[in-house]
Amino acid sequence: MSATTPPAKTDASLLADRDVESGYREVNGVRLHVVTAGEPDAPLVVLLHGHPDFWYGWREQIVALADAGYRVVVPDQRGCNLSEAPEGIDAYRQSNLVADVCGLIHTEGRESAHVVGHDFGAFVAWNVALREPAVVDRLGICNVPHPTVYRETLRSSLRQIVRSWYVWFYQLPKLPEWMLRRNEMDNMVATLELSSNPGTFDDETIARYQAAWRHTGVEPRIHWYRGFRRSERPARDTVTQPTLICWGEDDIGLVPSMAERSLDYCETGRLRTFPEASHWVHHERAAVTDALLDHLS
Repeated sequence: MSATTPPAKTDASLLADRDVESGYREVNGVRLHVVTAGEPDAPLVVLLHGHPDFWYGWREQIVALADAGYRVVVPDQRGCNLSEAPEGIDAYRQSNLVADVCGLIHTEGRESAHVVGHDFGAFVAWNVALREPAVVDRLGICNVPHPTVYRETLRSSLRQIVRSWYVWFYQLPKLPEWMLRRNEMDNMVATLELSSNPGTFDDETIARYQAAWRHTGVEPRIHWYRGFRRSERPARDTVTQPTLICWGEDDIGLVPSMAERSLDYCETGRLRTFPEASHWVHHERAAVTDALLDHLS
């Protein structure tokens, strides 16, 4: 990129043909970039992205939910895209990520909201429901197991230990940062391509992701994994809110048996599986959006 070339935009202007807006919210001591859609007084839905995603990963759901009569709030979570990236690993513990979501809901003048998450955003969503149950009306999860199921499976399944190799790699000092920065963040691009079905991310979309990664760099995203390892367990295991789990069966990082086992920790849980869909199930199957609309209604 030349010195005279303006940086690529990664705010709500990416959906310029839709009625969405970008803004910033000060919550829990951090400044978050937030994309919003829908009427301010409509039922509130918060969508949480994971790694190496940003708000744009929910673009199809933002439009569908707003058209269905919801107020949709989608943050770039701390350390991602246009949001502030606090220094240090402890800033990325689950307790802080949960507090961000609670604070964000309160900036809408609400005490609670429907919360939906994918990937690491789903871990945050599970934790909001477990740590601050009064804040979550209904819970939606895409391709991440209940935290207790994940923790127990890591202790008992060699297959899952192997699939989670990157979690251990990210605990190393400096080497992960060096690897992810190289060659226009080719390793991050590879993460998108290897974990999805062919064609899920076209060249234009990948270029937008690369632009988003440049804003904060790779270190905060790696700190998400380091902070996760340092996080205290929630005081409870059972999710009391109605919960929908959508699961792409061809997820290369997570064994599918964890999806079914996660229902054991939900008072009212429902599982929708999607054969031949990858970890990026909400990108690849329009039926995921339909299932979420049905669940939230």
